[in-house]
Amino acid sequence: MKKIIYSLFIGLVLMSCKAKPTEYELLLNTYQKPTDQWPKPTLDSTVAHRELGVLPSPKYPNGNTPSKALIQLGKQLFFDARLSQSKQIACASCHHPDQNYTDNRRVSMGAFLKEGRRNAPTVLNLSYKKSLFWDGRANSIEEQVLGPMQNPVEMNTSLDTVVARVNSIEGYKKSFRELLQKDAISIDDIAYAIATFERSLISRKSKFDRFLLGREKLNAKELKGLHLFRTKARCMNCHNGPLFSDESFHNVGLTYYGRKYEDLGRYNVTKKAEDIGRFKTPSLRDVMRTRPWMHNGLFDKMEGILTMYSNGMPRPRRRAHQKNDSLFPTTSRLLVKTELTKEDIENITAFLESISAPAFRIQKPELPE
Repeated sequence: MKKIIYSLFIGLVLMSCKAKPTEYELLLNTYQKPTDQWPKPTLDSTVAHRELGVLPSPKYPNGNTPSKALIQLGKQLFFDARLSQSKQIACASCHHPDQNYTDNRRVSMGAFLKEGRRNAPTVLNLSYKKSLFWDGRANSIEEQVLGPMQNPVEMNTSLDTVVARVNSIEGYKKSFRELLQKDAISIDDIAYAIATFERSLISRKSKFDRFLLGREKLNAKELKGLHLFRTKARCMNCHNGPLFSDESFHNVGLTYYGRKYEDLGRYNVTKKAEDIGRFKTPSLRDVMRTRPWMHNGLFDKMEGILTMYSNGMPRPRRRAHQKNDSLFPTTSRLLVKTELTKEDIENITAFLESISAPAFRIQKPELPE
């Protein structure tokens, strides 16, 4: 009997000595499950739940995967400065492959060393996007391609000039003839080739992707950041799905209405008062490699941006002369104070690092004479 009591006593001691799971172990156990078993994110009642995930294969028109030769042709045109009036500015001038297809400038420098008004977004992952540009004014990649060509502070050329120059280059004529059966190259053909190359540009697998695929573990900071991103910080109200974007438009309080840097955003396209100051939700994939941030490129420190979101973002107040101004901007109701701690911000930043893959270098193509 004494032996039985002693054995039970030893068992109880060993059980009491067994370490309780750490916070990291509990979170790891939770997030190593399939995503449909993850905790529900903190979402506004108006927001549908779209879980984070790995990007699917790129989408091409009619589901037709293009040949490598057609992608290469688009790549040549993407790097060809002869498409600009000065023959000095190419698509790649503002979208550098080794900078995740941005230029890491506040705003890009174009024709006559003029600066634009908005930060150059990455051209990675355009295949999944419904509309292009910060204000969504282009509904296809082909349409987007033609915008910078005609912009007087970017490539500053005319579409007729682009067509004439491409048709004058024997190497391009040969490629279009072989690949698209085109003897006379049109601007739509040129846009299609460049768009085909851009559709092929997909972010490399990030550490977070490898975690989802069961190939790597997130560390404690990254995992806490993931949980905060989905819950307390309310990030998934706008940054959701595999693209980390709802592909919608929101006013985050950075319209600078009536001041320097004023930009009315989506309103310039729709002329609807409710679109004042709304900009498209950028994808957060590779976000830590594409600084500076926001539509105006005025923010270069992620800690500062997360602090602003923690405080609910700016909410401009009407001045006396703006009392009856029907266009006065209103910051989105999705943005509320979350009171993130310094540790929270550090953890979310660590998670954002985990969804940011390093740039992949590509060889600059040889251009036809």
